[in-house]
Amino acid sequence: MAAPAPSPVDRLADEPADHRFKGLPPDAAAAGTTLGELAGERRSLFTGGFTTPVLALSAERLEHNLTALADYSERHGLAFAPHGKTSMAPQLFDRQLRHGAWGITLAVPHQVRVARAYGVPRIFLANELVDEAALRWLAAELDADPDFRCVCYVDSPHGVALMDEALRAAGARRPVEVVVELGAGDGARTGARTEAECAAVADAVAATGTLRLVGVAGYEGEVPGAGLEAVRGWLRRLTGLAVAFDTAGRFEGLDEIVVSAGGSAWFDAVAEAFAELPELSAPTLKLLRSGAYVSHDDGHYRHLTPFNRQPDEGGLQAAFTLWTQVVSRPEAGQAFLNAGKRDAAFDLQLPEPHVVRGIEGTVRSAAGLTVTALSDQHAWLRVDEGVDLEVGEWVGLGMSHPCTMFDKWQVIPVVEADGTVTDLIRTFF
Repeated sequence: MAAPAPSPVDRLADEPADHRFKGLPPDAAAAGTTLGELAGERRSLFTGGFTTPVLALSAERLEHNLTALADYSERHGLAFAPHGKTSMAPQLFDRQLRHGAWGITLAVPHQVRVARAYGVPRIFLANELVDEAALRWLAAELDADPDFRCVCYVDSPHGVALMDEALRAAGARRPVEVVVELGAGDGARTGARTEAECAAVADAVAATGTLRLVGVAGYEGEVPGAGLEAVRGWLRRLTGLAVAFDTAGRFEGLDEIVVSAGGSAWFDAVAEAFAELPELSAPTLKLLRSGAYVSHDDGHYRHLTPFNRQPDEGGLQAAFTLWTQVVSRPEAGQAFLNAGKRDAAFDLQLPEPHVVRGIEGTVRSAAGLTVTALSDQHAWLRVDEGVDLEVGEWVGLGMSHPCTMFDKWQVIPVVEADGTVTDLIRTFF
């Protein structure tokens, strides 16, 4: 019997480990080594030829985080569609699906095309899609694969009309499933602001032949001045909207009703609100969409995670370290690292030095070192009096905001605690 053909995700291993990807060993490129072969060599990140700066994703912490949210979702009766825009990494999508995810959430057409190219079977598009070319592609994708499911936001009658026109022009044979987005309030991001406006959007959907209303959704993280009580209040509005739509017969004939919310800061409130949702006319898919959990971070989400409020429910671990090298000590109290805005997340706060790896391989605390600014390719490092730091030493940085960590790196080594590189994650931004 012939061996099964490799999956699209498996074929990522065939890409050359060459000059396109920051931090990879130059000798691997010279030898024509592929990403899969390089991972199979199990080189040390520190002594195996990787060059600085290089972003490392902890193998153990990554697995911990994948398991933590999968377990949390199962424990609370939630389906899980983690937001893929965080990593845009098909290998991580695959691992999330293997950990029981219902599907992957995405934000824009390009991201959906990437996910489909690598076999994601269910997609929740957390945006209204009014791009004619993208709708033409989506119609063809749905028609070509009866097992593919895509659920998309709608938030205005005009947007619904544009979708209907484009899908009719494309000759779409399968209706696109849509959920009405309830906005988080005046001054928030997208979404219909009132229940009456949501009903008007639902009426517009019902008048088309190309769209099918399957539920309601929104994003509680956009509630103005979000606090726990304000978020809970908005979530009650969302579940109330689902009940009102169901009572009005808007979900008649469905096998499943979708109710979806949930970023990375309030998934405990989402679980609580969805647990109180009364029985509807069809089974309810209570869909959580948190994304930043996959790597977590050393700043913004470290403070925001609901596990701080519910430590008995679990916890997440910061899985990224940006390894940089000291390239200059021009004056007392000042050093420069060879990583800057092109390499490090900095949109929420500056990186934090965590560890120093000496030239001989010894490891010590980075206490007394502070990143004060970033240039394009340098980190400005204040060195407290009495702290030793030499040119050539490696400094490991923690960062804030997973989304802007991933999007600066096309290939990211997955590294075990002893420094062994076990995989190389390919991203598509």
